[in-house]
Amino acid sequence: MSNLIAIIGGTGLARLEHFTVEERECLTTPYGDPSADLVFGRLYGREVVFLARHGDPHIIPPHKVNYRANIWALKTAGASRILAVAAVGGITSRMAPARLVVPDQLIDYSYGRAQTFFEDNLRAVTHIDFSAPYSPGLRAWLLEAGRKAGLDLVDGGVYGCTQGPRLETAAEIARMARDGCDLVGMTGMPEAALAREQNLEYACCAVVANWAAGKQPGEITLAEIEANLERGMADLACLLQHGLPA
Repeated sequence: MSNLIAIIGGTGLARLEHFTVEERECLTTPYGDPSADLVFGRLYGREVVFLARHGDPHIIPPHKVNYRANIWALKTAGASRILAVAAVGGITSRMAPARLVVPDQLIDYSYGRAQTFFEDNLRAVTHIDFSAPYSPGLRAWLLEAGRKAGLDLVDGGVYGCTQGPRLETAAEIARMARDGCDLVGMTGMPEAALAREQNLEYACCAVVANWAAGKQPGEITLAEIEANLERGMADLACLLQHGLPA
């Protein structure tokens, strides 16, 4: 199996710092075009392929991302593992703004998204085991890299994926908290399930951009989100510097 690792960049990560670009490839898939060109190169000496989930420039909203094309393109390019970076809102107390979180579970509240490769021209109905949506090995690497970097990563948590592009109401967040969600984002599904269908290892590094609706006084502001993402992405760069998976 190829050792090529893919990094999918979400909001706040349209490009990687310290990334030496060697090649760009525009792929067409049976499911349409991916969000952006695949960018191949070296990051801290490690060969990676980078894909901007929301396009470059950042113009594709969460519910319009062609998740199937993105995963298919990365698999076709030779990636065997995916590190997905996502900006999220914090629901529970340990998910404070600017923190990095390595979730271990998710709940899908999205709808109307093309969410499987197994729907046409099948010889048999296909099901995947999705009990643990994130690959243990990649999760362990993220946590160990964070320890080496001296970062206070949050180990575990439930990512709740909403439809977007609007932010949630306070009542919706209260319901998600009752359901057991620690984080709220808009891109975690069907990305994780599609990666599992393609036998790709997949883990998420979530960057908390803000407290979710109703978890702090006042409105959620763009300035607040940008400031927290800047801090979180600086920690992410430090994490990556301390060792991408071999």
